[in-house]
Formats: sequence, C-alpha cells, structure tokens
Amino acid sequence: MQQIISFFIKNKNFLLFAVLFLISFILTLESHSYHNSKLVSSTNFFSGKIYKVSSSITDYFDLKEQNKSLLEQNSMLLEFQANSTKSRSQKMLDSTLSRNFSFTDAMVINNVYGKTNNHITIDKGHNDSLEVDMGVITSKGLVGIVNKTSGKYARIQSVLNTRSQINAQLKKSKHFGFLTWNTQNPHVVQLTEIPKLAPIAIGDTIITGGNSSIFPKGILVGSIANYTLENNDSYTVDVKLFNDMTNLSHVYVIKNKNKQEIIQLQSNNDAE
Repeated sequence: MQQIISFFIKNKNFLLFAVLFLISFILTLESHSYHNSKLVSSTNFFSGKIYKVSSSITDYFDLKEQNKSLLEQNSMLLEFQANSTKSRSQKMLDSTLSRNFSFTDAMVINNVYGKTNNHITIDKGHNDSLEVDMGVITSKGLVGIVNKTSGKYARIQSVLNTRSQINAQLKKSKHFGFLTWNTQNPHVVQLTEIPKLAPIAIGDTIITGGNSSIFPKGILVGSIANYTLENNDSYTVDVKLFNDMTNLSHVYVIKNKNKQEIIQLQSNNDAE
C-alpha cells in the first residue's frame, strides 16, 4: 500500500496531466461532430475487421464438416453404381439404379422443422432440371419430396410433414407400409399399415419400397425404435431417422429417367 501511495506522489504531475488530457479529449469529441464521427467510423472499421476474421475462422471449420458431408454423399452414389457383392440379383439392382436414376446435388438454404408441415429450401430449381415430385436424400437417407420449384430454387416437403405419405418397407421381411409423422419428435417418424403377421424387431432397418416413380428401392430411412399393434390388425412402427432433420446442409435430388413412361402406363391401367 505504501508503495502505491509513493508511486502516485512521485508521478503526480504526469497523472494530473493525463487526467486533464483525457477530460479535454472527451470534451472535444462531444463538442465537435466531425471528430466524433471519425472516432465512431474508426471503431466500426476495427470491429468490422474483427468480425470478418472471426467469421472466416468459423467458416473454415464449418467448411471441413461440409466437405466431409460431400465425401459421404459421393461415396453413397458410388455405392449405387458399384457391384459390391457377387450376388447376381445385387448386380442387376446396381445396374438398374445406374441406368434409371440420376442425381443432382444441392445446398440447403432454409430448413423449417419446428412446425407440423415443414419444408426445406434448396439452391437449385427448374433451371437445373428439377421438377415437382422428385425425391430428395442425403448420404444418410431419406429427406422428402420436391413440391414446388422456381428458376433457381426448389421447396421440399420434408418427411417431417403431416401431408407426407411415402412408401417404405421393412428391409428384412419386405412388408410395406407408409411413412407419416405424428409431429411429436423431429427425429422419429411413423411407419403405418404394417401387417400383423410381419416379423418386427427393435433395431431393424427401414428402407424405401420403390413402389412409386419417386424413390428407387433401398434408400435408407431409419431403424425401428418402437412398435404398437393397432386394433389387433396392423402395426404402427416408430422409426428413428438416420438423417438428423434439424441439421441438413447438402442433399441430392433424384430424377427417375423413366418417370413419364411409368405414369402414362399407370394412367392407361386406371382408365381400363
């Protein structure tokens, strides 16, 4: 304490000068708008630089995650075309996927998942050959279906939408049902109308059924988390999605090259 007092006594002239200088500086800024504006401008300049550097650092680390996601998605597409097993039926399936479907990559620019009818916006549209009723996936599985397009953008009806009803099946037993959402959990959807005779076990995988012109058969959906028997007739299955629908960055839009032919054939059958 004695040393502090001695310091102030020894440097009293300098400290008095510093205090008076600071007071005069503040008074000058308050009385002259030009000086005040220059100070504010300089402060904003340096703040902007700091924010820019901070943003660059954040973007750098986020870029690593995005690149990882893209690599996973590219791996998935390669798997579609690769003859990964010696099974003849598997080779035929891989060949069919490669021949009948094409994929367009897109970035998610808006993702709504907290409502009852959720949508996702991507940065590709009909200028990129995207159309309504195209399926959308990621490297981990199902996302939804395109339901609206503009020139540069498209809107996806998320699987987290009460209007969604997508054909899906149990991977092991091949029994079909329809994916719906009860709005309770953004990580869990429901597979309905599974027959009572179907063998079901928690942890079993759910995939797309391929009974439409939108999704090829075999796209991953999720795994069984729970199931209940409804009216002693059919099961309603809770499916934990492989995708984290609250955190999407890149997606792939699926084009069925034979879609129009399939639709026309089905229309002719309905008319008979």
